[in-house]
Amino acid sequence: MVEEVFALGGDVPVRRLGFGTGGLVGPGFWGPRGSRAQARALLRTAVERGVTLIDTADNYGPGLAEELVAEALYPYAEQLVVATKGGVVRTGPDQWHVDGRPERLREMCEASLRRLRVERIGLYQLHRFDPAVPMAEQLGLLAQLRAEGKIRHIGLDTVTAQQLRAARELVPVAAVQNAYNLLDRGSAEVLALCEAHGIAFLPYYPLGSGSLTRESAAAVSAVAAAHGASPGQVALAWLLHRSPVLCPTPGTGSPDHLAENLDAATVRLTARERELLDALA
Repeated sequence: MVEEVFALGGDVPVRRLGFGTGGLVGPGFWGPRGSRAQARALLRTAVERGVTLIDTADNYGPGLAEELVAEALYPYAEQLVVATKGGVVRTGPDQWHVDGRPERLREMCEASLRRLRVERIGLYQLHRFDPAVPMAEQLGLLAQLRAEGKIRHIGLDTVTAQQLRAARELVPVAAVQNAYNLLDRGSAEVLALCEAHGIAFLPYYPLGSGSLTRESAAAVSAVAAAHGASPGQVALAWLLHRSPVLCPTPGTGSPDHLAENLDAATVRLTARERELLDALA
């Protein structure tokens, strides 16, 4: 049986299939994609369809995705968790600059609080560890923000197993966001740690930006045909079956694609189908 809900941080239940906001901004995660009205409508539809985890970041836009979330969904439903990220500065499309200095992390978090119109962020994720700043200083600042009531739970984005182990010695880690999908199992050790410690794993690029369903067309298409589903739905269903801590948050700017993604939660794979898909990596 596939569990539909995960207890984030052990105390915040969220539907495992969420919605990511990267598809609401332009190419290279820069500027707008379509109108603000279209983006707001898509966010509202996601929540109306039962999504309770919205994953965004201060640098999507930059700032734009968080603004759209607030415009569409504030005041937030009690069960809705808005997760955001800080620690990266943007200077243009696909230009990313890590900045983990405590004073900058505080500025970024407080700016996110203002844009999201909240006093506390449900899940605040360090977007990248800054190699120029000691891990203890970066996580120490997040712990301080948590103690001040500005963060409920702390998450990490793009970490190794070694970094996750070290981070857990310093702060309680509620979530990890690493690349993981049908063809990319490079974070298998991180996933195992998450399973062992009840940490949510939010796989980014859960559909591999569309490439994985093309590269593995025969196997995925065969399973999809058996369920009257699309290859993308099979890829998402596989994640939900793969581990109870996997919480995919696929993003899109299309209402039809949103509906398709969310309907993936209804696809129930057989043991044989799971074995077939497991063998793709």
